[in-house]
Amino acid sequence: MRIAILGYGNLGRGVELAVRQNPDAELAMVFTRRDPDSLKPATEGIPVYHVSSVKDHVKEFDVMIICGGSATDLPGQTPVYARLTHVIDSFDTHARIPEHFANVDKAARETGHVALISCGWDPGLFSLNRVYASSVLPEGKDYTFWGKGVSQGHSDAIRRIPGVKDAKQYTIPVPDALDAVRAGKNPELTVRQKHTRECFVVAEEGADKAEIERTIRTMPNYFSDYDTTVHFISEEEMKASHSGMPHGGFVIRTGSTADGTHNHVIEYSLKLDSNPEFTASVLVAYARALVRMAGEGTTGCKTVLDVPPAYLSPLSAEELRAHYL
Repeated sequence: MRIAILGYGNLGRGVELAVRQNPDAELAMVFTRRDPDSLKPATEGIPVYHVSSVKDHVKEFDVMIICGGSATDLPGQTPVYARLTHVIDSFDTHARIPEHFANVDKAARETGHVALISCGWDPGLFSLNRVYASSVLPEGKDYTFWGKGVSQGHSDAIRRIPGVKDAKQYTIPVPDALDAVRAGKNPELTVRQKHTRECFVVAEEGADKAEIERTIRTMPNYFSDYDTTVHFISEEEMKASHSGMPHGGFVIRTGSTADGTHNHVIEYSLKLDSNPEFTASVLVAYARALVRMAGEGTTGCKTVLDVPPAYLSPLSAEELRAHYL
């Protein structure tokens, strides 16, 4: 499969690295909003084009992985490019997924393409585990905890605020809440009781820090429902102490069977050294599925919930049954 990358930031570079680990994939080209001459991919000989020329190259790749941010990039980008080609994105603003799906579905169906949105680990792999667990234990409760780790989407949302030069946001589970869930106590938890958010911000010289902090704390879908701490730090401290991209989390379902006397806990967890590299690896696996679905004539928008697990693997159905079933 020939993969095109749109956006060459942390996620785009992660996709490039993930492609190298998949023998049935090759990186065809990179599209950027920057000056193409200013960008040099790590893979030798990969052409770089401006995003305005996507329509001129759609026959030269099979699927485009759009590596923009969920706050302002993907809601506009994915529907536009779904009209031109098969696309996949990692849109992660949970509250706006139905709206984003509808916009992308309309664009893809009108032009005969297939698109996959909200692909990564949450939404993505965690979504699958929530569906599996709730289906197996219909009498129960779902809990999802994220972190401690850097949220790319939340960090990007802060960086879009006027006066912000750089930012990193950490999502941190509340330990008492996590312990209560694992103990099977089935607590009723608000989002504020489950997580805290900690922001480290490098402000531009002369910026109104009080206004930046107010904007962060009141940002809907990102920070307004959480206890949020904002630290203003120097560029030097950002580079020294916050240059990594760790993340992870837990999906837990507690439930009972029979007459309710037998209780069960299902837990799926991730511990990631690099959030963008792992997310990129998920995107490349689902790009394989997307290419297969396109080959079957599928059109419209899909999510990870619509993709057969076998479509993610380069192995044949016979090999999967022999080695993984």
